[in-house]
Amino acid sequence: MSLPADLTKVSVGQLVEQFGKESIPLGNSFSYFAVALPLADEEMKEYLLDPIAALPPDVVSVLPKVFILLVPYLERVNGKPGAAGEDLMTTERPAENRWLDSTGLLSEGLSVLAFGVRDQEMADYHYHFYRALSDLAANHMGLEAESRYFSLLREELNGRVHGEVDERSWHLKQALLRRQSGVRRETKPFRAYARQSLVDTMTLYLHGICCDIDVDTGPRQLPSRYLRKRLQLLHSMYPPPKGYVVFPEDLKD
Repeated sequence: MSLPADLTKVSVGQLVEQFGKESIPLGNSFSYFAVALPLADEEMKEYLLDPIAALPPDVVSVLPKVFILLVPYLERVNGKPGAAGEDLMTTERPAENRWLDSTGLLSEGLSVLAFGVRDQEMADYHYHFYRALSDLAANHMGLEAESRYFSLLREELNGRVHGEVDERSWHLKQALLRRQSGVRRETKPFRAYARQSLVDTMTLYLHGICCDIDVDTGPRQLPSRYLRKRLQLLHSMYPPPKGYVVFPEDLKD
């Protein structure tokens, strides 16, 4: 499958087919390719080297091989979510209803994560980067790690703890609570909520290792003592790499 010479608008699937074998390795687990987007050394550090270096080794160990595509913009086909391989890379800013921050697909056993980076703050890029990796990690972590996190959520539900870490888990939690009964049982709604809560919390955890971030306050936010308990659990299962800290009290060491 050939690509247009000007690379103005190409599907992500075509990019993977064209550039997958030309990807540049970043250690054993990651590789990348930047399309229509020359990167200076400092941009390489900010987009790839620094956020990958901050990943806990035990998170990296559960991830499949990851191919990162950096492109100017990503666009949904017809403005609707569809097969990820059909999402488009474009060199022109898409309309708001078609704009994608990131997309992903599986190609021949390789997990492909594509990110549109133009007109995006670095903090937002890092958020989407760690959310995509958290979603991958949640698919590959062992049953013991998943069970420990789900048990913590059941304690919160039993104590009627209000709030969540992000919008997606908040809405799934509300849908679960509206059932009025069996909210802690191993039902399909519980698993959907628990998995999304894990992804959202791990995104915050990984992002916090890499960068100095603030947790937004608001009526939907999980109270700080419960959030800290979740982060402590993830810290015990996936300690940060040497030289990185998560909690302020760790700075003294």
